[in-house]
Amino acid sequence: MDDGIQGFYKDKVVFLTGATGFLGKVIIEKLLRTTEVKRIYSMIRSKNGKDMQERLATWKKDPLFEVLLKLKPDALKRISVIAGDCADPDLGISGSDRKLLVSEVQIVIHGAATVRFNEPLHVALAINTRATRLMLQLAKQMKHLEAYLHISTAFSNCVIFRIKEQFYPEHLTCGSDAVLAMSELLSEQMMDKLAPTLVGDFPNTYAYTKALAEDVILRESGDLPLSVFRPSIIIATYEEPVSGWMDNLYGPIAFVYGASHGVLRLTTYKPDGYSSLVPVDYCANAALASIWQTSKEKSQRDTTSQPAIYTLVPSENNLLANPDFIDHILSVREDFPLTKMIWYPFVHSISNPRLFRLVAFFYHTLPGYFFDLALRLTGRKPRLVKLYRSIHVNIAMLEYFLHNSWHFETKSIDRLKVLMSAEDRRIYNFDMEALDWKNYFRKALFGMRLYLANEPPTKESVEQGRRLLHRLKFLHYSFVTLLCALAAFLVWTLVRLFI
Repeated sequence: MDDGIQGFYKDKVVFLTGATGFLGKVIIEKLLRTTEVKRIYSMIRSKNGKDMQERLATWKKDPLFEVLLKLKPDALKRISVIAGDCADPDLGISGSDRKLLVSEVQIVIHGAATVRFNEPLHVALAINTRATRLMLQLAKQMKHLEAYLHISTAFSNCVIFRIKEQFYPEHLTCGSDAVLAMSELLSEQMMDKLAPTLVGDFPNTYAYTKALAEDVILRESGDLPLSVFRPSIIIATYEEPVSGWMDNLYGPIAFVYGASHGVLRLTTYKPDGYSSLVPVDYCANAALASIWQTSKEKSQRDTTSQPAIYTLVPSENNLLANPDFIDHILSVREDFPLTKMIWYPFVHSISNPRLFRLVAFFYHTLPGYFFDLALRLTGRKPRLVKLYRSIHVNIAMLEYFLHNSWHFETKSIDRLKVLMSAEDRRIYNFDMEALDWKNYFRKALFGMRLYLANEPPTKESVEQGRRLLHRLKFLHYSFVTLLCALAAFLVWTLVRLFI
């Protein structure tokens, strides 16, 4: 008898990589809160002077885990740390820990990755591709393995614009086995020099090495009960455990943060394109559901059949147009204004990337010099010009994705929803067709203010932000009026010269 997703995870032992990542933490929280999972082995590395246990201890104060710890105060005791690092040749896992994992683990979730677009090839290759092979080798030794989930990305095959739930080895310059063999023979410097040739049409080393990782899965997964999960760009939570939770500045979240502060005022994108965004809690739900289904179908897997692929992206019936993304952000600026804005929040877009670079000088760089001059005169450290350089570099790296749109096949994820019970669909919701984008961004902006800007959700704080917003709005439109008057005067002067 099928006890559903919650029943499936009862008393299971899970091994998760990428545990401290954005999605990894949400998966762990959802597992602990909604199931009676027996143990979660989390592979964690030391970072920024903090060892593994110190990094795990910070979760007790993380707002993401507040609901869980109120319901189950001892829930985090079910997490056991495994020292490891995907950049290490052997994943950095000790012999004793390997024996533990091999003898106990029933479910593997491999989510560790470097998501930096400008990562040197040798680094991205080690973490995103070689580690995938090493994880497969480890999983093949596990005596009780029921399901293995490889977390990829919807953009792993972004060199084409209609992407089905299948593998695309034909778009690689050479196979993963050859590239990994090359990386063992050549120096790191030589591999990085070969990057333009190896990466080929892929826009960055991240997408390329994730595509290589999928090739590793295709070539080497054998008869493992394995599936691939491809989420698109992951953003703040929508519904649970708390709305609008986010813990980092990257991609669209960094865009929202910069625009809300009045720092980012200009961007570039395809006007008739779409933003492929998915809430992180929906991703966690879809991942856990796909593992459940993978376990049910494991008897059907053999070395000749390809692993199932589950793609989570906005529904074709509920797409988010690029201009709507901007409008949703700005529509709630009066509701959740920040108290540390430097200018009235607005965002204009230039569809031509080359023209963007010119206009950005007047929107960003030139005002940045004036702002930094004011900081110097008041004895403070200048920072805005440097910040704008970083913003422009990041926009340039995202240009390929801002000026293209993709159509994704979602047959497997749609079928998964049908196979789930009504109760499971409620608990593990990932229905992108029913998602209310306007309501989502209202929650996300509130979350950004609370979790990233660290501004209290009090009436006094919001009123303080509104007072600043109204002052900046007056200054903004006064300045715009002045510029328009100056432009009209110049035009009138020129007309008089030629009449």
